[in-house]
Parts: sequence; C-alpha cells; structure tokens
Amino acid sequence: MAAKNPLPNLAPMPDALHTALRNQLEYRRRTLAEAAATAGPQIVQLLHEVDAALDRLASGAYGICEMCHEAVEDEQLLANPLVRFCLDHLGPKEQDALQKDLELAAQIQTRLLPKRDFRCDGWRVAYHYRPLGVVSGDYCDLIMGPGEQLYFMVGDVAGKGVAASMLMANLNAIFRALIPLGLPLAELMERANRIFTGNTLPTQFATLICGRAMAGGALELCSAGHLPALVVTKDSVDCVESHGLPIGLFSEQKFTTSVVEIESGSSLVLFSDGVSEASAGEEDYGYERIGAAVMRSTGPTPVEILSDCVRDLELFLGSAPRFDDQTLMVVRKSDA
Repeated sequence: MAAKNPLPNLAPMPDALHTALRNQLEYRRRTLAEAAATAGPQIVQLLHEVDAALDRLASGAYGICEMCHEAVEDEQLLANPLVRFCLDHLGPKEQDALQKDLELAAQIQTRLLPKRDFRCDGWRVAYHYRPLGVVSGDYCDLIMGPGEQLYFMVGDVAGKGVAASMLMANLNAIFRALIPLGLPLAELMERANRIFTGNTLPTQFATLICGRAMAGGALELCSAGHLPALVVTKDSVDCVESHGLPIGLFSEQKFTTSVVEIESGSSLVLFSDGVSEASAGEEDYGYERIGAAVMRSTGPTPVEILSDCVRDLELFLGSAPRFDDQTLMVVRKSDA
C-alpha cells in the first residue's frame, strides 16, 4: 500500500508571497546568527525555530497548520513567519469585535505619529508611513529634546500586525521618556535597549536608527542593526552603514555613534525594508533607486521630495502586491 501523503491537497503558495516570507526568515536568521556566538539559550532556540521554518518552506510543509492541516492565513504568516498554527474560525460577533479593536488600535497608532511636515531651527523633516494592514510594526518619530535639539527615529519591529504595533508603541514611549534627560546619543540607545529588552519576549527585537540634528548641519547617528542611511547631495549618494545589533537581544549591549555633515539643500534619507525590498517580480526597489529618486526630485522641501519618491516607488511596483509596512523619512537642511 502506498504511503499516505501527510499534507493536504492545497493550492501552492503564490511565488511573490513565498519570496517575501523567505526573505523575512533569511533576514531573521542573518540577524540572529550574528548574535549566536555570545547568545544565551533563548536566542539559540529562536535561531533553531527560524531554521525549522526555512526547512518547512523548502519541503513544502510551510504555512500548513499542524493541528487541522489547513492553510494558515497569508496575513498571519506575514505577521509572524514562525507561526505553525492557524487562528480558530471566529463567529460574526467575534469578528465584528476584533475589527473594532483593530480600528481603535489604528487610531491610537496614528495619534502616536509626529507631524508630517516638521520644522526646527534650520531643519525640515517629512515622512511617508504606510502600514501593510490596519496597523504597522514600523517605528517613526520626531522629538524635540533639551536645547531645542531635534531627535529623529526610524525603526522596524520583527513581525507585523497588532503584536508588532504594540512594540512600536513601546518604543515611542521609551524614547519620549528618555530624550528629555539629555543623555549622550549612545547612552540613550543603551538605556532604551535595556528597557525594551526587559519589556519584550525573547523572540522580539527591532532594528532602529536614532539621530540627533545639531546646529551647523551636523547629524549624529546611532544605528541598531537597521538598514543604511543615505546622504544625498546634488551629485552623489553615500551610505552610512549600521554596525550595531538590533535592540531587544542583549540588555547590556553597547552602541557607537557617527557624525555626518549635511550641507544646505542636501538630505539624509531613512527607510524601512518595506521600501528598499519592495518587489516587482524578481527585482527589488533597492537603495540605488531610493537615492536616485531623491536626486531627481526638483522639490525644495522634504514633503515634495517624499511625494516624488513615493510616486516613483508606486510606478515601480505597479500592480504587484505589497508584503511589508513602508516608512520613508527625509531630513533636510533648510536652504535659508
């Protein structure tokens, strides 16, 4: 007798979704592998879970509930690519209650976001913030610190959906409590990391760039495993690479800072991987297109530059599906 196939006869996962989930898992694996040499058992266990998910993806068993053997919802997989079980089917009343809770969560998250067009002592900042679903796991904030210094943050919490949005709100509260203390930027990140690590589960972490705008055009940056920042002038695009690990992994992690000079009319560009890894077919949008879109923009203000960049991103994507939250921030030294 032939062996029974343990997997149900389900439609294959769409290629675009398969690629997006594989990218998420491989990104988590790279991040965790960097920390594995000095990690405790919880981090090592999480690395094993990521490897197991990649094995399921390779074998065709990924995205199938281990209890009912039906397909797990795409949204749930995108929110947590390590998930092994589907959600119970909800009745109409429960679905309505869940929808109302999500809408309320979205309203609260929107209230946490700063002004879209921010001006401060020779600096102007604008940002684009687009959740994949009702709420976002991207972190974006602009805060006035002691001495009227501007602090700006862009981060990306591992995962998506409500759980990630709760951690986004946690980061918002942490930085708004710490920045008024006037700490050096590296110490600010170290304290934020200790608080965040103490408030999260072992499987939760976030990449983050925190910056401080200083008089005269200097920007001090501290990165926790986030994507590079781009310094865009009229003639060039330069990457400011990250050298730190994400926050939430080790409570006593140390951070370093770097200083970049921004001339009048130049821009610092921060973004989440929902922008740089936005995919149309097999091609990602990429850092180079982000920088080129900023250079091509004729708008003198961050709002106009952002509008041109988002338009270029939408033209690139066309009708291709979106698989991640998107955040894009432009920090610009005013011409005047």
